[in-house]
Amino acid sequence: MKMTVQPNRKAERILQWMEERTGVRTFLVRVLNEPIPGGPRWAYVFGSGLLLLLVTQLITGVALALYYVPAANSAHTTVAYITKLVSGGSFIRSVHAYGSRMIVVLLIAHLGQTFLYGAFKGRREILWLSGVCLFLMMMGMAFTGYLLPWDQRSYFATAVGTNVMGQAPLVGTLMKRLLRGGEEMGTLTLSRFYVLHVIVIPLGIVAFVALHMVLFRKAGPAGPPQADAVEPRLAEKPFYPRQLAMDVAFAGILLVILVALAHFAPVGLGPEADPSSTQYIPRPEWYFLPMFQWLKYWEGPRAVIGIIVAPTIVLLLFALVPFLDRGSERRARKRLLATGAFAVVLGGLVLLGLLSKRDDRRNPGITRQLARQEEEARRYMSQPFQPVLAAPAAAIPVSGQAKAGQAVFEAHQCTICHGDGGVGTKLAPRLIGISSQLSPDEMTALIKSPNAKMKGGGMPAFKGTDEDLRNLVTYVQSLR
Repeated sequence: MKMTVQPNRKAERILQWMEERTGVRTFLVRVLNEPIPGGPRWAYVFGSGLLLLLVTQLITGVALALYYVPAANSAHTTVAYITKLVSGGSFIRSVHAYGSRMIVVLLIAHLGQTFLYGAFKGRREILWLSGVCLFLMMMGMAFTGYLLPWDQRSYFATAVGTNVMGQAPLVGTLMKRLLRGGEEMGTLTLSRFYVLHVIVIPLGIVAFVALHMVLFRKAGPAGPPQADAVEPRLAEKPFYPRQLAMDVAFAGILLVILVALAHFAPVGLGPEADPSSTQYIPRPEWYFLPMFQWLKYWEGPRAVIGIIVAPTIVLLLFALVPFLDRGSERRARKRLLATGAFAVVLGGLVLLGLLSKRDDRRNPGITRQLARQEEEARRYMSQPFQPVLAAPAAAIPVSGQAKAGQAVFEAHQCTICHGDGGVGTKLAPRLIGISSQLSPDEMTALIKSPNAKMKGGGMPAFKGTDEDLRNLVTYVQSLR
């Protein structure tokens, strides 16, 4: 009689084979049975939530990188392509964008809970410092990723950020040039921000997350605030099943919120960055808004105090918390000085953000311009995707009236603003394909008598013969 191995026996043999070579089962048992002083609590779910969001950012970031091209003449187009044409592209991009904002919220909550619980005490100094480093790197990820869409908002907000960095004494100018790749922002800026965002900072985050987890395993859970940080001496309960269930439930809530936001309120994209614009009013994301408002109060020679001295002092005090608050007391109500300082800093940041919003509302000119910018972004999102076409040889006619028009186009120096072959520049829009928008008569009228917007961009009225004008219109109409 032929003997068969039952499916469960096969699975058991596979697991045993893996265990002998990796020790994965022993590791899982040790993690799941980790004792928690005082038992499971909802206050402990933030770390697992952050880990989930980091994995989500990694997956969506890789998906976006498959299409993105970090160059000034293609970055915005590729993001528009992802958002408007790629199946699920807008959803993936929105998950990535909202995920980065949720990470900031959870980081603040996690650091706040750790501080108020006094969980940095009891030989956990390096664990706290690794968490502070992770917080700074995540803010760096937010800053570098903000520029990548290369629309008006991201361009000018990043320009302000790098200009502020340039005001730092001694090394400010060097840091600004290093980030921008020169004095102005362009392709070198995008490529450097891209490398920082997808390679340099993520590698640092992975390393510090691993270090953070190793240090946490070494120190063990601190337990509730009433417990001793070194030897909690409270009834212990294992991580599994209650704390695991809480972590999974919290992760599920985060995913539902993330998916709902990405589906019902997808992240938009504004018009392509126009460095020559003098009207655009930049505003940073909400988590940089307090710093933006703070810098308004420091001008001239005193700027170094607000830009460098004050933030550096606050950051150092924050990093050195375990070395400054060394008492055994962990309860927040018994640590009035530390708790008060935390409340002042957090309250100050919230107040600065609210003051920034209030200042904008009190200035009618700024309010109108911000509303105009939002409307331009909505209008751009409602338009179909338009790829940027290079100027192929076929786009420049080689015979007849159109060829004569090309000579007029070049003689009147139209290439300075509109580029060779009408491909467009930062000074004026592209002319390729404009025949689908304007008839020859409409184009003739605009060239002879430019409208207010065209005059504002520096376009003069055409001065030439009627034959030259007809040839010029024919040439521009022929660009495909």
